[in-house]
Amino acid sequence: MKFNGYRRPDGKVGIRNHVLILPTCVCSSETCRMVASQVPGVVTFTNQNGCGQVKGDLEITQQVLAGLAANPNVYGTVLIGLGCENNIPDSMVELIANKTNKPLRKVVIQEEGGTVSAIKKAAQHARELLEEASQVHREECDLSELIVGTECGGSDPTSGIGSNPVVGVLSDRLIGLGASSILSETTEFIGAEHILAERGATSEVSQAILHIVKRYEVHLKNVGESLRGGNPSPGNKAGGITTLEEKSLGCIHKGGSTPIVEVVEYSEPPTKKGLVIMDTPGHDVASITGMVAGGCQLVVFTTGRGTPTGNPIAPIIKITANKFTYQTMMDNIDFDASPTVEGTQSIEEMGEKLLTEVVAVAQGKITKAESFGFSEIAINRLCNYV
Repeated sequence: MKFNGYRRPDGKVGIRNHVLILPTCVCSSETCRMVASQVPGVVTFTNQNGCGQVKGDLEITQQVLAGLAANPNVYGTVLIGLGCENNIPDSMVELIANKTNKPLRKVVIQEEGGTVSAIKKAAQHARELLEEASQVHREECDLSELIVGTECGGSDPTSGIGSNPVVGVLSDRLIGLGASSILSETTEFIGAEHILAERGATSEVSQAILHIVKRYEVHLKNVGESLRGGNPSPGNKAGGITTLEEKSLGCIHKGGSTPIVEVVEYSEPPTKKGLVIMDTPGHDVASITGMVAGGCQLVVFTTGRGTPTGNPIAPIIKITANKFTYQTMMDNIDFDASPTVEGTQSIEEMGEKLLTEVVAVAQGKITKAESFGFSEIAINRLCNYV
């Protein structure tokens, strides 16, 4: 199966053609926002990290930021730093250059003598990159070039019996066509991790699945916390989910039925084709950010209660099998999977329809979150589960 995408100089394929204004730290985030306001067509976000972090946290931040710049949906990046932060701008330039050979420009606020001069220089860089990007045209690419992230949030029982199984069919179909699918949210494997472990392509993969779940629980125990204190969330409970295990059994349906070929760390790019697990938190925005930093060009996001979440770099397709939610939140939800719950269409039929929607978005169809310009990111904090 084919789609038209943007072939990058590093060989990867994007489904969007963004110029990214990338803040190295919180202190340069507002400058990035002002540049974006002056140069229509670029994307940016608020980075709350990048300074005052311990070494492990800083490395996670750097890995994520470099991964976002390297994402195939980005044509080129204007990096804006302050100049005295822990996340040194020159170091970020080097990290990005090690991941991709796409266009990259750097502006340091202190070196430019302040905000006004920095904005002027960065805006000029951004305009130049936009002009270059406009000359890159879509070309025919194979669907095997896609890495699709899967996420669920604001879940209710229709997620586990309707929308998540539909995404599972999508995952199986994508993998059958040579693409990759990422199953995320380690905290929502708890109670069902043994089922996933049985699907490991090797014993090493099976052990890795059990390991990431165990270390998360040990990590929380070491700081006197329990995941069950906040999961299921109040919204999950109001929707009808009663236990974490019940939630997990619904969550893992997004991974379909194919063998799990690899387990990767947060924001780490997969090295194998097929179904991959990424160790991400249950925090929807942080989980999505990690997958996009790991190379996902697109994310499918199931919800029972409804959510407006977006991302500055990758389009997010919102799916619900709750008819009431679809009708009341049509400005946020892209795909109605409620016929599976109503019994008028099968899970397999809806999975095929969702594949058609994924191809349409890959070809350029704008999602609801994109139309609003939603651009949330969150970076996971230190999780040294040792």
